[in-house]
Amino acid sequence: MIRKTVSLVALASLAACSMAPKYVRPELPVPPSWPVGDAYLKQSEITLPSVSYRDIFRDPRLQRLVEQALVNNRDLRIAAANIATARAQYGIQRAALLPEVDGGLSFSHRDNGTSGVSSGSTGGSTSGGTTTSGSGVRDTYSASLGLTAFEIDLFGRVRSLTTAAQNSYFATEAAARATRLTLVGDIASAWLNYASDQSLLKIARDTAASAQRSVTLTKARLDGGIAPRTDLDQAQIVQQTALSDLATQTTAVAQDINALQLLVGAPVDPTLLASSIEEAAPTIAELPAGLDSGILLRRPDVVQAEYTLRAANAQIGAARAALFPRISLTALAGLASTSLSNLFTGGAFNYSVAPSVSYPMFRAGAGRAGVAQSQAQRDSALASYEKSIQTAFSEVADALARHGTIGNQLAAQEALTKSAGDNYRLSDARYRGGIDTFLQSLDAQRSFYSAQRSLVTTRLTDATNRVTLYRALGGDAALDVTPAGPQPLAPQR
Repeated sequence: MIRKTVSLVALASLAACSMAPKYVRPELPVPPSWPVGDAYLKQSEITLPSVSYRDIFRDPRLQRLVEQALVNNRDLRIAAANIATARAQYGIQRAALLPEVDGGLSFSHRDNGTSGVSSGSTGGSTSGGTTTSGSGVRDTYSASLGLTAFEIDLFGRVRSLTTAAQNSYFATEAAARATRLTLVGDIASAWLNYASDQSLLKIARDTAASAQRSVTLTKARLDGGIAPRTDLDQAQIVQQTALSDLATQTTAVAQDINALQLLVGAPVDPTLLASSIEEAAPTIAELPAGLDSGILLRRPDVVQAEYTLRAANAQIGAARAALFPRISLTALAGLASTSLSNLFTGGAFNYSVAPSVSYPMFRAGAGRAGVAQSQAQRDSALASYEKSIQTAFSEVADALARHGTIGNQLAAQEALTKSAGDNYRLSDARYRGGIDTFLQSLDAQRSFYSAQRSLVTTRLTDATNRVTLYRALGGDAALDVTPAGPQPLAPQR
């Protein structure tokens, strides 16, 4: 009987209809292609290849830091725990699709003469046979299996809730991939920032040393009555400016290491750090962008937003089904006997089946309000999904605009720095030869110092732009995340 009941329940559940709206992916709320114009490269028609971060971040030292972070970073551990939680919640909700079967054995002994009762039992219970002796002793033995208030999901309420929980689990997994992508990009940016600050530190140190030589020379000329006091003051201004920048860059380098250690989640080996931006920047490879903006659907944050929308859509089905009658079944079958030896005989079997139907007659509009609430939440999730795509499009477009012009800026800055360096060396030689004034040499030194710092900043911008483009397009964290999502969990016993 129990087997037949379970079979009927399973068939009823499989035949359950769904009242959730049919999910249709919204149209992309962005143009079908990337922007064009003077700020964008003509090569943007190249399709995005399937790449790993190792294909873009080619320095083995940076790859090693990323590998350590993927093991030790605490944000990733939090994300992994969130995935486990969502998976367990889905498993709990999915279990409601099948009946819960409880089993039990019990024995009771009662002696009316002493008013003493002793019993031992496990699990459920059923009516049992009783043995009464002449002295008022009663023994009862029973064994039972039962289903308790199992909901027959004719209107798909439980199935809709299960679908919502499944999509929430998928969204949590996509969020973890987004966290991973952000982490990889942050490590690359922090590694480049350290290299840039090392270059700026070297420039400040070299300029301070050069300024010290100028101060020494100018002081000697002042003492000899050749140079005015203002020349010494100007030389000291350059020196103190360089010393101030030297202190600032020393602090920045230390803070860069602290930032890397936080991202990696462990102490950073100094041998894994680049010594200059000139060394680090060329190791970040180009990542071509695809023409079709539909590529944004690969981004983990967009995938997360779509699964959240799917979950909200399923919740509408659960809210609608709550307006209809709820059918539940309680069934109990067991064996009861006045003696243990007769417990498993045919005459000891008894069962009961108690189906029930409940219908909310009056809830003061709470049911329809629940449907309206779920629809509003779906609309909110839809707007969030569209906003995530628009944000992704904006980030990629900004990165492409920077990518399209940074090459010309870098070439111009390199030429400017070279000219400023030549000018400074000539002006310094002419000053030392008594041809030019100290002011001309001082202006040339300031221009060269500023040009060097700007060149470092431009090289950093060029390299970090490639990191930003990799991250904005979804990187390799999105390669195995499609709208189909992870496969549903296998049935569990």
